[in-house]
Amino acid sequence: MNDISALLDLVRRNEEITRQFHEIEIRILSILNFTDLFEVLLTEIIEKFQVPHVWISLIDSGEMPHLIHAMGDSDVLKARMNIIDRRTFRSLVPETAAPLLINRHLHRYAALLPQDLHLPTGSIALAPISLDGTLIGSLNQADGTATRFCPGIDTSLLERLALKVSLCLANVTAHEKLTYLAYHDSLTGLLNRRVMESILQREYNRAVRYHSQLTLVFIDLNKFKAVNDSLGHHAGDELLRYTAASLTKLVRTSDVVARFAGDEFVILLPETGPEMAKTLMTRIQGFLRETPFAIAGHRLHVSLSYGLATTGEPEARDAQCLLRLADKRLYQMKATAGERR
Repeated sequence: MNDISALLDLVRRNEEITRQFHEIEIRILSILNFTDLFEVLLTEIIEKFQVPHVWISLIDSGEMPHLIHAMGDSDVLKARMNIIDRRTFRSLVPETAAPLLINRHLHRYAALLPQDLHLPTGSIALAPISLDGTLIGSLNQADGTATRFCPGIDTSLLERLALKVSLCLANVTAHEKLTYLAYHDSLTGLLNRRVMESILQREYNRAVRYHSQLTLVFIDLNKFKAVNDSLGHHAGDELLRYTAASLTKLVRTSDVVARFAGDEFVILLPETGPEMAKTLMTRIQGFLRETPFAIAGHRLHVSLSYGLATTGEPEARDAQCLLRLADKRLYQMKATAGERR
C-alpha cells in the first residue's frame, strides 16, 4: 500500500512539473523581444521550480549578443547573462541537444558564470540552446544540493524547454532585426536620420524649457569621394564604419551620434555650449589624424569638416533651424578649406 501511495505521489509530482514546464513554454512563445524573453524565462524557472541560480551563457561570436546589447539595458540580463568565447564554451559544453548534469568538480565551469554569480557547491544543469541549428549558448541552472541535478536523472523536460527556447530565439531574432533596422543605419549601426530628428526635437524642447544649452554638430568627411573612386565602394563603406565607431568611442554616453546621409554625421550634445563642443571636435580630429584607417595595404588619415550651432542663437528658432544652421556652417568651413561637399 505504501509503495502504491509513493508511486501515486511521484506521478502527481511529475504531472505538476510537466504542467509548470508547459506554462513556461506558453509564456515565452508569444514574446518578441530579447529582454522580455530572457527575463520571463529566468524568472519563471526560479519561481516555479525554486532553483536558486538560473542564467544564460552566450557564445560571443554571431549576431545575437550584439543585438541584445543594442536593444537596451536590463538589470536581470546584466546579473544573469554571461558572454563567453567560443573555444572556452565548447571545451565545457558539448555540441549536443542533451542537457549536461554535473555534481562534481564544479569549479571547472566557473567561466560560464556571470561576473557577480558565485557557483554553488551542489550540482548544475547545462542545456544547450541553438539558433537556426547553430549552437549559441546554454540555459543553466544550479542548486546547492548534489542530488538536484544528479547525472543519470531524466532530462527530457529540460531538453524540451531548451528546444522551445531555441525556437523562440529564431522568432525573436527576426523581429529584433526588423526593430533594430527601423531605428539604426544598416551600415554603421548608428541611429538613422529619422530617429535623430525625433531626438533632436525632444532635446531642443528640453533645452528651451530648462534654459540649458544643446549644441548640434554637423559633420562631413573630406575627400570621401576620392576614397570611393580610388579604392572602391567597399573601402568607402569600411571608412564610414570606422568613422562611426570613432565618433561613438569619443563622445559621452549622454551624447547622440547619428548617420545623417552618405558621409554626413550628426552629434547632439545636451547640456553643452559651443566651446565644449569645439573642444570635443578638436579631440576627435586629433584622434582621426593620429590613428590612420588601414585597408587593403593603405593607411588613410581621415579628416572631417564640421559646423555647429547652439540653442539660444537668434537663427536657431526651432529644432530644424538648429540643424540647418549647423549645416550652413559646415558648408562654410568646407568652402574656406577648399573642400567640395
